[in-house]
Amino acid sequence: MNPTSAAGRCIQVSGIVQGVGFRPTVHALAFRHGLTGSVSNSSQGVTIRAFGAAAALDQFVQDLTDHPPPLAQIAGLEARNIPPETHSRFSILPSVCDDRRTVTVTPDACICPDCLRELLDPLDRRYQYPFINCTNCGPRYSIIEDVPYDRPCTTMRAFKMCPACQAEYEDPANRRFHAQPNCCPECGPRLTFLDRNGNETTTSAPLQSAVIQLQQGRIIAVKGLGGFHLACDATDDDAVRRLRDLKGREEKPFAVMARSMEIASDLVHLSTAAEDLLLSPASPIVVARRQQH
Repeated sequence: MNPTSAAGRCIQVSGIVQGVGFRPTVHALAFRHGLTGSVSNSSQGVTIRAFGAAAALDQFVQDLTDHPPPLAQIAGLEARNIPPETHSRFSILPSVCDDRRTVTVTPDACICPDCLRELLDPLDRRYQYPFINCTNCGPRYSIIEDVPYDRPCTTMRAFKMCPACQAEYEDPANRRFHAQPNCCPECGPRLTFLDRNGNETTTSAPLQSAVIQLQQGRIIAVKGLGGFHLACDATDDDAVRRLRDLKGREEKPFAVMARSMEIASDLVHLSTAAEDLLLSPASPIVVARRQQH
């Protein structure tokens, strides 16, 4: 580092900046611009202390503002000059927690294209693993119990990462670098199939067992990380009627799952805005008018 051009910046970022791969993005940008220093989560957001050439620091802040992670929403970014410090590298530090909890809790995100590709790849170690996730998708709000957003502050603390997952978590070149819910079939949550009395069955294929029940017109309670979903075959009028009776919902619409946008468009009228929402990382439930066939 050229001493005549050495400078330092302390940058405080607020908004949806935890659980979205923000620290790995900062780490990658710092490496790209030849900076040293550190980044850490705090109860208010993300704190960055970066050191290097003044021009590189300016570009670093600009790139961070213009190209945050896909799920991030920067509400505020304050940068101030600080005296230069000597560091050998740029590091992700342990989180800092205090009583001022102002950071925004990140919402859950729909599965991303990369995870979907792995999910459907028979050669991938996460093939058909329902709890697949990375820094760009997966559970956040559903599992968090406290801030800052780190694995010990989530329900995932009960699952110790296996060596393969730990290696991904520690690799700056991996998209699961510091992905707090990171897991796989070897070390993460697993599916079980319970009978109507809550007793675990002996089936070795719980997902297939649930599918069979749905095909037979039964109603299934699907317990996820954030609660229960009641599911039935939407094409089975008797099953839908029984679910309406049980829930006391004679007319209020139920959410319908569709395999593709083409199938969804065949079921309901979708505006461009509705399609954009369905294809967004949030992938929310969208209310639409039914097609008349």
